[in-house]
Amino acid sequence: MADAVPHPYSIEVSPLTKPEGHFQWAIRRSGKLIERSDRPHRSEARAFESAMEAVERAMKPGADGGRR
Repeated sequence: MADAVPHPYSIEVSPLTKPEGHFQWAIRRSGKLIERSDRPHRSEARAFESAMEAVERAMKPGADGGRR
């Protein structure tokens, strides 16, 4: 999965302790945290998919890479 992430971005998917069995994600650009998920995802694959959508939004021209 990590091969699909465009350079210089990276996605980290990690399990949550509460609710158990759910996952969260974090996006880094050149090693610096730019965004973190604000909701639990039911599977690792769904968390990764959500993170990829956030990377695509951050890559759009005029995007500041962060939330407003």
